[in-house]
Amino acid sequence: MFVVTNRKVVLNLADQPRKHRLIEYANGKSLEEINGTVEVPKNIGFWKALFMYSGPGALVAVGYMDPGNWSTSITGGQNFQYLLMSVILMSSLIAMLLQYMAAKLGIVSQMDLAQAIRARTSKALGIVLWILTELAIMATDIAEVIGAAIALYLLFHIPLVISVLITVLDVLVLLLLTKIGFRKIEAIVVCLILVILLVFAYQVALSDPNWGGVIAGLVPNGNTFSGSIHVNGDTPLTGALGIIGATVMPHNLYLHSAISQTRKMDHNDEADVARTVRFSTWDSNIQLSLAFVVNSLLLIMGVAVFKSGAVKDPSFFGLFQALSDTSMLSNGVLIGVAKSGILSILFAVALLASGQNSTITGTLTGQVIMEGFVHMRMPLWLRRLITRVISVIPVMFCVALTGRETPIQQHEALNNLMNNSQVFLAFALPFSMVPLLMMTNSKLEMGERFKNHMWVKICGWFSVIALTFLNLKGLPDSIAGFYGENITAAQTQTAHMIAYVLIVGVLALLAWTIYDLYKGNKRLAAEVAKHGALNAEN
Repeated sequence: MFVVTNRKVVLNLADQPRKHRLIEYANGKSLEEINGTVEVPKNIGFWKALFMYSGPGALVAVGYMDPGNWSTSITGGQNFQYLLMSVILMSSLIAMLLQYMAAKLGIVSQMDLAQAIRARTSKALGIVLWILTELAIMATDIAEVIGAAIALYLLFHIPLVISVLITVLDVLVLLLLTKIGFRKIEAIVVCLILVILLVFAYQVALSDPNWGGVIAGLVPNGNTFSGSIHVNGDTPLTGALGIIGATVMPHNLYLHSAISQTRKMDHNDEADVARTVRFSTWDSNIQLSLAFVVNSLLLIMGVAVFKSGAVKDPSFFGLFQALSDTSMLSNGVLIGVAKSGILSILFAVALLASGQNSTITGTLTGQVIMEGFVHMRMPLWLRRLITRVISVIPVMFCVALTGRETPIQQHEALNNLMNNSQVFLAFALPFSMVPLLMMTNSKLEMGERFKNHMWVKICGWFSVIALTFLNLKGLPDSIAGFYGENITAAQTQTAHMIAYVLIVGVLALLAWTIYDLYKGNKRLAAEVAKHGALNAEN
């Protein structure tokens, strides 16, 4: 039996065998244990309604200020002053647009992005996309492992090997969180975000930055994406690519399309659906604005907190040391506070908070894509344990391999591992953005009221094409980064050849995805027409 709701065809799971489903909810609703669990009273004022809908945006914003963002923003400030502020702004605006579409897809279609893609594509493609997205999540998790382990080492002087193993125990924290309710999880995440925000706001306030330069940096100019200006072996283009790559991440789109469904609503009442979309958009944009402020503060730290060019080691170790080294700081107020050690301690606390925040969101996203793409389900704690153990292996290998080297060499190795692991994000990002845009552009999928407006379509396609191009453009240098700093001409050539082969593979897989989505949409249109004809006959 098919039920037409908001001009979409929804398959009744009870009436159809699994192999004949056209649109399905992956054996249930997205994140079924929390789906529709937050009651929102009707006929309440704007501010109270905004408070009730606030929370999912915070979990999404975490991905835009995780440990992977830190070194790129601070290094960008050290090398190019406020030039790359405009890149942070553009990345944040694109993120707001993409997250708006992701939340709307979940609310209107009652499917998360993984479920929606799988419902339109073949089983084989679903498995391929699942593996690709899992690799992207694990790459992100590596940055979280490194960030949390270093924070434990810096705060409590726990050896790195033990610190890395301790990060596995955060599964116990997650197990506890699953018992207290989703609304409380949202509150904890917001508190951790505020910790990060206040730490960096305090440090930047002490540094008394050039606010005129900050504001001027928000406007891009001819040098913003220049590849000819070289500072410390870096160019504005590579700095911009690093910021973009660390900011817009594919797993956030899957996550938002799922957790936007935690608010209980009447899907037969179009006005109620529209209210949920509206306030979810407010929530997302407010939280992502906070993420923009945090990333801006990080870049401003690179300019104003430290003396120009003082930070030679952009790793977390180097930044921690720099915040306690009075010879690296830019003014007397900072020097006076740094002598107490509070600046470096606050930095480590913020790093630990960032890692723990990302733990929560990464686990939820893992469950979303596993259920959506391959219809597999496991307890959250087990899901987290498996992902974290796999992510810990390369970190432990890196620590063990550099155990006999100098501390600086070990720090550089961990920093390179974190940066190089992000290469998988360039592969996975197009496979979340393109389907998201295609589905939310479709009247058949979203209905006349909720399909994207023309300006959203134009901005959406521009953003998707630009981000995909920039990510793939930066891939050769990312692959070359695996060879280390003293790379030979032959290694550079090999790295570029590998990158070009991978780019061709990504584009071919993307073409397969688009073709499958197109065919799936045609099947849906035929089912809608057939259903309409049967209704007319009856």
